[in-house]
Amino acid sequence: MFYVPTRIFFAENALAQAKEKILKLGRKALLITGKHSAQKSGALDAVQSLLKEGGKDWHVFNQVSENPSLETVMEGARELLDNGCDFLIGIGGGSPIDAAKAICLVAANNTRIEDIYNASLYAKAYPLVAIPTTSGTGTEVTPYSVLTDQKAGKKAGFGSELAFPYAAILEPSFTLTMSPKVTLHTGIDALSHLLEGLYSNKRNPIMYPMIFNGIKTIYKNLPKCMSHPDDLEARTEMMRASLYGGMVIAHASTTLQHSIGYPLTTEYGVPHGLANGIVMRSVMDLYYPAIKKELDSLFEYLGISRDQFYQWLEALQISLDFPISQSFIENRLPEVLSSRNMANNPFEISAEDIRKIYHELKEEE
Repeated sequence: MFYVPTRIFFAENALAQAKEKILKLGRKALLITGKHSAQKSGALDAVQSLLKEGGKDWHVFNQVSENPSLETVMEGARELLDNGCDFLIGIGGGSPIDAAKAICLVAANNTRIEDIYNASLYAKAYPLVAIPTTSGTGTEVTPYSVLTDQKAGKKAGFGSELAFPYAAILEPSFTLTMSPKVTLHTGIDALSHLLEGLYSNKRNPIMYPMIFNGIKTIYKNLPKCMSHPDDLEARTEMMRASLYGGMVIAHASTTLQHSIGYPLTTEYGVPHGLANGIVMRSVMDLYYPAIKKELDSLFEYLGISRDQFYQWLEALQISLDFPISQSFIENRLPEVLSSRNMANNPFEISAEDIRKIYHELKEEE
């Protein structure tokens, strides 16, 4: 089965194409953004113009930070209800859109903060439109929301079919203002999603053409976006690859590669895409014997060897510039092992497997 109920608008004028469907969603929109990217990209102004022309009101909630917290979700739900909003538009990278997914559920179900991760309690949702300004998470077409529990000091996610956005607006020009660093990290995140579509024990050959094409697209176009940030054609291709990655993990979910990266984000503030990237080779080496056929087919499709792929990764200079501690490794092992993503690995992963990957990162003496 392949199921993506989200209406996908992907074009240079995607927002204009989606105008009629957006305007019918309600009377007043809650626009959920971060502090800067939605405005800088031009997406926020474009959405406000569309709503104004359609005679709709809106309220802006721009308090979403990177790795949105449960508290931010609760605040956003209060903003929605207090301002009489009846639909949401999430604009930005993965953080605003993931927060918007949780907010549309929490507000509709009067959810308590301690129950946010319990997807079984959700019975309804406010309609949501997702407008990405990065090419990485693919969250605009997934049922997942990844949030940070600040009290517990951990990052985790939940999934609910009700969290699928009503519509995804993919307008490549909105990604032109990404910095080289964000371009790299989000591109590597998209690559992770595609690779994990092969790694997952939920992998399905129906997705392989999408996975292979998406990875080849990133292989060819990520360096172009890094060296020529205004290359709209390359940006368009990266947005398509990110979309493919989202569609893939909507079905296959993610694996150890994400589980092992989450603690690096919560403990050290490592950006999500970078956290995936620094363990990408180690995870591939660990999985390779179990999925040799799939990975060999991938590299044949790319026209390169696995070593050449590793060389390409190395050239992107994805690395930590600080040490991680032995205490971090031991303290975070239980968190990684208990992560919901671990159920999707192609074979059972041990504590020693995880410990070895962490040790391969730069460690304090």
